[in-house]
Amino acid sequence: MCLAVPGRIVDKRDDRGTAMATIDFGGVRKEICLASLPDIEVGDYAIVHAGFAISRVDVASALETLRLFEEIGEEIGESGEP
Repeated sequence: MCLAVPGRIVDKRDDRGTAMATIDFGGVRKEICLASLPDIEVGDYAIVHAGFAISRVDVASALETLRLFEEIGEEIGESGEP
């Protein structure tokens, strides 16, 4: 099972003909391939799997998902139970 976490595109570039980007997952930045989403723009949110952006996510949905993950993390931290 995969857990899809939205990340925000912070830069976009061409790397020898392949669209690449840096994506920010709440302070953790990763290099990703944009081959499946070449029209995504800096500031947009995307779902990433295995280093590839696979889906664009609207800002409201991305922020709500991140809020829910934070809430779940806080509850786990308080209870000590996964």
